[in-house]
Parts: sequence; C-alpha cells; structure tokens
Amino acid sequence: MLRETVKRLSFSETHALRVAEDFEEIEAEIARIKSDKRVKDSELFEVVEEVFDFPTLMALYKLLNAGVIKVVHGAVASGKEARIYWAEAPDGSDVALKIYLVQTAEFRRGRRVYIEGDPRFKEVRGDMRRLVELWCSKEYRNLVRAYEAGVRVPRPIARRGNVLVMEFVGDPEQRGRPAPLLKEVDLDDPEKAFETMKRYIELLYTQAKLVHADLSEYNIMVRDGELVLIDLGSAVDVSHPMADEFLLRDVRNVFTYFSKLGVDVGDPQEFVQTLKSKRPREAS
Repeated sequence: MLRETVKRLSFSETHALRVAEDFEEIEAEIARIKSDKRVKDSELFEVVEEVFDFPTLMALYKLLNAGVIKVVHGAVASGKEARIYWAEAPDGSDVALKIYLVQTAEFRRGRRVYIEGDPRFKEVRGDMRRLVELWCSKEYRNLVRAYEAGVRVPRPIARRGNVLVMEFVGDPEQRGRPAPLLKEVDLDDPEKAFETMKRYIELLYTQAKLVHADLSEYNIMVRDGELVLIDLGSAVDVSHPMADEFLLRDVRNVFTYFSKLGVDVGDPQEFVQTLKSKRPREAS
C-alpha cells in the first residue's frame, strides 16, 4: 500500500523528485541531492531544501492515503513564503496545494505584525516548523470562516502540517493554469466589481469576523469575471489589536485601485465607519 501510494506522487517540472519506492529511499534521495555540489544553487536544491523535506513528504503521503489528493503535477506560483501546486483529487477534479516553506527566515520577518497579539503563536518562539504549521492552520480556518460567511474564496478542503489543500481557481482557457490576478485584467464593468469587493469586505468583517489585512489587487483573482479573494493567512480576527488599522488599509487599497479605473469610490474612512456600525456587538 505504501509503495503504491508513494508512486502516485508525480511532479511534472524538471526539478521534480523522482518517484521513490518508499520513504527510506526518498530520504536517501534528498541526502544525495543535498550533497551534490552541482545543484547547490539550483532550483532543484531549493525545492528539496525548502519544500520537500521529510515532514512535508509525510504530510503529502497522509493526504494521499486519506484520499484527498491523487496526483501532484507541478508548481504554478511561487513566493517567498510558499509555493502553489496544481494537483488532482481522486475524482479527477483540480485542487491546489499551498506548501509553506519551512526553511526561510522571510516568513518570521514578514509575518511578525500578524503574529504578535495572537495567542496561538505564544509558545512557538524558536520553532520555525511549528510556527509555519500554525500559520497554515490559521489560513485554513480563516478560509473556512470566510467561505461559510459567503465570501468568494477558494473552497478549503484539508490541511496537514505545512500543506494546505483548497479549490484550484483555474483559468477556464487552460487547465492547470491559475486564473489571472485583478491587476492583470481589464474589467468589463469596474463599477460592478467595486461593489462586489465592498460586499466581500463587509461579509468578511460582519459575518466571518475577520479582516483580510493584506488586501489589494495582488490578492484578488478573476475567473470569468468572478472575483476571488486569496491569501487569507494574514487575516486576523476583528478582536486583534491592529484589526482597525488593517481594515482601513485594506479599504484604502481597494478604493485607490478602483479610483484609478475611474470609479467614484467615495470616502474609505466613511465606509469603514459604516462597517463598524453594522458589526453585531459581542454579548457581555
């Protein structure tokens, strides 16, 4: 069973790990690649070092064994903190794997402001893997809250370790290619898109009780005219000490972008005040 399950792991890019007979062989292959000076500075080494370490491979194995994923094709997006892979579920549907990089100091530097004040991160000061896994769990839970509140986000599917499984928001014209970002698209109806974004922000704040905290044209995908919010790992609960500041920044970013498209956006501060008046008060 283990042998057959591991064989289902396939990576279509040239830097992919070869299929292994078992996890002892995977570990040996990782060690061999790391020791090869010819690939020290190559993309292959970077993938093995930062993404496919043994705990990450075990997380993928567990997702395979649980019937969450069947095949992993290759990377479709890459950032300082994570890579996105196009994969397939057992039923053949497309899913996305977001694999957070564990061996990167950029994660702690870039996410400090979102971590401070969050009680979930108090006991992981020096443990980078635990910190990254908590962040992955945080994004999964944020996606669940947003999705259940009616915000259009990638549908969350599963989470294991530093691997997040969610809906693949793909380009309808080519399978396996992500839909474009808002900044890359010429909108047919910017006014309608702006109203949609205001509704998403309101639902996120009043129903999911979240603030995205990193919202801009770089974190919104567009598929067939539909806007999809992504990268909710940064999202904070409305009780976070910096939630109001993050909310105003999100709103200003969105209003500024659509203003440049010729939309009469109004005053972002007034919109924020209106949002706050709509949020139900917590019972004392």
